[in-house]
Formats: sequence, structure tokens, C-alpha cells
Amino acid sequence: MNLHETSSSEAASIQVPEVSFREAFFFWLKLGFISFGGPAGQIAIMHQELVVNRHWISERRFLHALNYCMILPGPEAQQLATYIGWLMHRTWGGIVAGALFVLPSLAILIVLSWIYISFGDVPFIAGLFYGIKPAVTAIVVHAAHRIGSRALKNNILWAIAAASFVAIFALHVPFPMIVIAAALIGFIGGRMAPGKFRAGGGHGKTKETFGPALIDDDTPLPEHIRHRWSRLLQIAVIGMLLWAIPIGSLYATYGWDHTLTQMGWFFTKAALLTFGGAYAVLPYLYQGAVEYFTWLTPEQMIDGLALGETTPGPLIMVVAFVGFIGGYAKEIFGPESLFLAGTVAACLVTWFTFLPSFIFILMGGPLVESTHNDLKFTAPLTAITAAVVGVILNLALFFGYHVLWPDGFDGTFDWISALISLVAAVALFRFKLGVIHVIAMSATVGLLVKILM
Repeated sequence: MNLHETSSSEAASIQVPEVSFREAFFFWLKLGFISFGGPAGQIAIMHQELVVNRHWISERRFLHALNYCMILPGPEAQQLATYIGWLMHRTWGGIVAGALFVLPSLAILIVLSWIYISFGDVPFIAGLFYGIKPAVTAIVVHAAHRIGSRALKNNILWAIAAASFVAIFALHVPFPMIVIAAALIGFIGGRMAPGKFRAGGGHGKTKETFGPALIDDDTPLPEHIRHRWSRLLQIAVIGMLLWAIPIGSLYATYGWDHTLTQMGWFFTKAALLTFGGAYAVLPYLYQGAVEYFTWLTPEQMIDGLALGETTPGPLIMVVAFVGFIGGYAKEIFGPESLFLAGTVAACLVTWFTFLPSFIFILMGGPLVESTHNDLKFTAPLTAITAAVVGVILNLALFFGYHVLWPDGFDGTFDWISALISLVAAVALFRFKLGVIHVIAMSATVGLLVKILM
């Protein structure tokens, strides 16, 4: 019998085998290399692998963890990986899952940034980017549909999603304000109409079941998941030391005005402003890195964003490009050590950007796990998930505009990119192809188009 057809009584009798740390390690490593498509695409990949294919975590527990990650500053997909890794294998499981989500992208971006700054225009890479960008647009639309179909289970949640889209698209309301408003609506709605704000939008568990999971809806909480104030304080102190020791060492060695010290401080602030993903913080990055510190030019910043969009890992990994170009251009270790300068700067800004995410997850996880059946906590998060669907749709339109009209509406419509995007959408929606296959095919088409043009 297919697991999708398993009855509740049969499901209760099926034991899902334990997952070893080694098996989880290699899965998170693989995920670090295949996590394309931005946060929406990455979350879709994790849902498919962890909920549908491997049954490591149930749908409800997955969405509850996702709701928490959505309201935190920082990359929600990386935080979700950290959270699930922590659920399965304690603190080190979370650290490994979160780190492996980032490290492949960091290594790839260091190499690509070096090629970019050393050799200028690279037609081969430009061709790949040309095909990947319209595919990413289709991937984001597909992911918005998948998440929306699970989260928007009644008219109230649909209305919240529509209102959030109008707020961010037409009224340019900051994403944190949308989150606060959605949480307030959920808080009030959970008391006035609790059936509309339960997990699954008032219909209990979702009709689609993926069979029993290792971490199921009713799995008892192991000891490491239980909230203890002493543990929370311990993680807070360790987190502060992991931030203070590097920034203090940079200050003592180079002084406050040195490029590396300023990068550490600037990207700490940026990490705390990334509500709603990388695009919410891009204006801040642009103003600081380009206009104030002049670590790179406007054109380089745009190219870095393209690299971030088309490499695995969180889109906020564009900070690694900014760090590499800044360290390289400022020759922080002298003209004979340019690659070393760029690499150290890229690693440094990655550390300061992602450290808060680990602290938030390891500190807040036990509190969140103690609330997954408490409506007064889950109702605001349910409303936030609905609002995020509208934000993701806005992101899809943002991608589409820049891909189909690269020179603005006054410029030429790129019909080749439109065709690639359409074919990618058909492959995803109609033929259910995987994200990686769609990206690989689109990149090949883009390269061929650039060669023939």
C-alpha cells in the first residue's frame, strides 16, 4: 500500500526507522548543493524531501517550524534547516544542518567572484545566467502555489494573503509591518473565530497525508527540546561571545575604521534587518556597501545579485560576493594577496550575517515546540504564513519584471526569456519535474542562445 493511502490506524502501527547523524549529515550536504530557487524554492525542496519522500517530519510540524522561521530576521530556509536538524540531532545537528546549507554556496561564490573580478566578462557564465533567471521566476511562482495551497484553507486566510500582496506591491509597506499586522489579525482572530486560524486553516489536519513520520504530530518531546531558562541563557551567552570575540579581535588588531572591522559591524546590523528575505535588506546593503563604504560599484552589486540568484543557498549569500569584491578591491592584505583578502572578507561577512540565525533557532526552538498545540501561539503564525504567500507572489512579479523587461518597460520585451520561463512553468506544474532538472535545462538553453546570438 502506498504511504499516501495509509489509514490512521495502520499509520499508528508503522514505525519509521531512526535517522543516524551520518545519514542526516550527507542529506544536509546534498541540500547545500541543490538548494536553488530562493527561499520559496528551497522550502519546497525541503518539504518534498523531508515530509513527502523521507518522512523525517510531519506536515504539521514542518509548517509550525516554518512559521517561526518566517517571523525571524534572516534567511528562513536556512533557519528551517537548522531547526529541523536541531529537532533530530540536538544542538550539533542544528549547527551542521545550518552550516552545510551555507558552506557550498560560500565556496562557489568565492570562486565565481574571483573569476568575475579577475577576468571581467565571462560569456559562459553570462549564458548560464540568461537561462537560469527566467527559470527562477517560474520556480518562485510554483513554490508560491504549493505553499498557498497548503496554507490558504479559508476565505479569511485568502484575504490576508491578498491584503499583504497589495500592501507590499502597491503601497510599499515594509515587510516587518506586514508581519506585525498579520500577527495581530491572527491573535484577535484566534479568539473571535478560532476555527479559521487553526493549523490547516480551520479544517484540522490537511486532507493529504504522507504517512507516519519520525517526528510526527504527536511525537513526545525529547529532553533536548524541552524549554529550560538555564539552557536559553547559556546559548545567549555563547552566542554573544561568538560575536564579541571576532569583532573585538578585529578592532584590537586593525582598529575600528579598517575594512574588515567595518564589514563585521555592518553585516551584523544587516543580519538583524533581513525580515522577509534578502530583498527586504537589499536597499540597506546597496546604500552601505556601494554608496557609503564604496566596497563595490553599482554595476558590480547588480552582477552580484545575479550570482546570488543563480547559485545554491540563500539569496542573502550575495553578502559573500560583496565581501570578496570589497576585500579584493581595498587590497586589505596588500597587492600580492588579493585572492586571500577577498576570501577572508567573504568568510568574515558570512559569519556575521548567519550567526544570529543560529542563535535565534537554538534559543527559541524549545519555546516554539512547546506551543505547537496552543492556539493562542499558532493563530498569529498561521496568519503570518498566509501573509507571506502574498509577499512571495510579489517577489515572483519582481523577478518577472527584471527578466522580461531587463531595460525597464520602455525597453524591449525579452521574448526568449519569456519562452524559457513559460516552458519551465509547464515543466513544474504539468510534468512535475524537479527544480534541479528545470534549472539545468534552462541554463543549457540560455548558454546555447548566447552562443548562437
